[in-house]
Parts: sequence; C-alpha cells; structure tokens
Amino acid sequence: MKETFNDLTLDEMKSKKAELTKRMHDIRFEMVLGHLENPMEKRLVRRKIARLSTLINEVESGKRKA
Repeated sequence: MKETFNDLTLDEMKSKKAELTKRMHDIRFEMVLGHLENPMEKRLVRRKIARLSTLINEVESGKRKA
C-alpha cells in the first residue's frame, strides 16, 4: 500500500520523517531482541522515509510547491 505525502506541508513532512525515523530505530531494537511481529515493516518504513526525503529535497530546491 503506497502512502501519499503530496498534500503535506514542508513542516508536516519533516515531522513525519522524524516520526518514521524514530519508528525505524524502534524496529531495529525489536529485531535485536527478537520481538518484531512483522519483519516487512522495516522495509516499508525505510521506503516511506526515502519518499519523504525526496519530497523534502524537491520542495527545498524549488522544484515543487509545499
């Protein structure tokens, strides 16, 4: 399921990226402990972070409006 971030403002994108980055750290910790229920979640969160990073860079470079 592809989540769209196109309708978010720049500040909302940055806060969502920070939230997902924290979730990624939690996932890594759970993997070490062996308590992670869904190992595919790591891939999904990593891809969402990459999408947000791309959108943030486009907005900051002026290629896209926030």
